[in-house]
Amino acid sequence: MEVASGGGTGPRRNSVAFWLLGLCNNFAYVVMLSAAKDILEKDSKHIEKPCRPEVTTRECQIMSTGSVLLADIIPALLIKVLAPMFIHRVPFGVRHFIVVFLQAASFLIVGNSGSTGFALFGVVLASFGSGLGEISYLALSSNYPSTVVAAWSSGTGGAGLIGASIYALLTDSKLLGISPKHTMFIMLILPVLFSFAYWSILQIPRSIHRAHFLQPNSWITSLETTSSESRRIEEEEEGLLENTEGEEEGENVSRRTEMSKIRKALPLLRFMVPLISVYLAEYYINQGLLELLEFDCSHGLGMSSESQYRWFQVTYQLGVFISRSSSNYITIPTKYLTSLAILQILNAGFFTFTAVYSILPHIILAFFAIFFEGLLGGASYVNTFRAVHREVSIENREFSMGVVSISDTIGIVFAGFLAMPVHNLICSTPL
Repeated sequence: MEVASGGGTGPRRNSVAFWLLGLCNNFAYVVMLSAAKDILEKDSKHIEKPCRPEVTTRECQIMSTGSVLLADIIPALLIKVLAPMFIHRVPFGVRHFIVVFLQAASFLIVGNSGSTGFALFGVVLASFGSGLGEISYLALSSNYPSTVVAAWSSGTGGAGLIGASIYALLTDSKLLGISPKHTMFIMLILPVLFSFAYWSILQIPRSIHRAHFLQPNSWITSLETTSSESRRIEEEEEGLLENTEGEEEGENVSRRTEMSKIRKALPLLRFMVPLISVYLAEYYINQGLLELLEFDCSHGLGMSSESQYRWFQVTYQLGVFISRSSSNYITIPTKYLTSLAILQILNAGFFTFTAVYSILPHIILAFFAIFFEGLLGGASYVNTFRAVHREVSIENREFSMGVVSISDTIGIVFAGFLAMPVHNLICSTPL
């Protein structure tokens, strides 16, 4: 399933490949959140109400978009929690094939679904694919210079901005007016680009185990053959072959390796806890509070409430994209990662107060606050993974990148469960 790479590694070419991998991997996740209202309403038409001259009451949906968020993130969390213990036996090429297949299937199912339940199944497949992709490509990045981590982070930020913008552009009745169903079919170009980025652009090191399509026995490795440990394992195998108890000793080594993974994970909490806190706060804002913010015609630039929400999401993704793309120029020291979490928690408090009491006089101020929220989230993500790449020893780096990658998912799951009751509570209070 993997193609041989010719020649040595090309830093710029590999950075482009990781940027595209980040873009494609997160694209389906973003599109599913952008399509949350269409999925919940089972409506193929994008109906948009005009702005209200005066906002005197709250307009709330019966079901919060937080429910789609949970369907879009819980499967990814399960993959990220369980995969580090066995995923090393699956070659990167096989993982990539699975990720691309799940993404294509999710677009087809959501586009063809005639019920909310079936559409949510498609969302679940997209979540499994993005979760497996993130843990795989971050682990793969340990075989390249740290610049590819910045490229990956920039790509994931670009997925948010580009995905939210394209979905709004295609489905907005005042723009292209394409139905959500056909928009999902248009998105099938992404799995094609995804495949091209890995198999044609990325130069894969020779130390990476390769799976071949016509050789099923190469689809699973019997030993840990990740590039960071391949040389050490080869030396161990040579030593084991020289004694009659080699097989038994190999099993003991394998058991010790599994136990050591738990010990390796504990020091990573100093990276994980701040990142979990940042994502909990920002997705609580995005899926629980932003849909409750509404400005009248004179203070909302004449936009409907649906349009305001859509541009809130685009503004947030713009902040994420800028901060994730700037880490090569502005690097935040590890000791300040906790400060980013504190600022994002304060942001959540501010937006909660704003959703309840409508203290912002104009939508422009809301755009600035949401943009700042996106900057904090993107900066926390990219600087956390750069810190892990920089501070963790090379023999533990691949495992550590995979473990830390579950942090944002854990935070988003907590945010989804928190957003729904808070959304309902605020909706039940008078404006």
